[in-house]
Amino acid sequence: KLTHLSSDYKGQKLAEQIFQGIILVSAVIGFVYGLIIEQFGWTVYIVLAGFAVSCVLTLPPWPMYRRNPLSWQPVIPESSGEPSQKPQETTKKKKHK
Repeated sequence: KLTHLSSDYKGQKLAEQIFQGIILVSAVIGFVYGLIIEQFGWTVYIVLAGFAVSCVLTLPPWPMYRRNPLSWQPVIPESSGEPSQKPQETTKKKKHK
């Protein structure tokens, strides 16, 4: 089972919101700081630092992203004896002329 390596849908939404929030805040801070000191390079460094922080916080499957696991339906065993056929296999195929 890979349940410990994946996040649920609500966790994915939370990770996306955190990622976008950190990128947005770092972009605003970087832009304002770069404007004040008149160095565009610092804007890029601050945005890259925000990107790195957001990757560390959102890419690994942290427990906060796995709080609402999906409940899967149980496996239904096949009936013993003859193999089951798909509905498509039982219908006749028409030949086109």
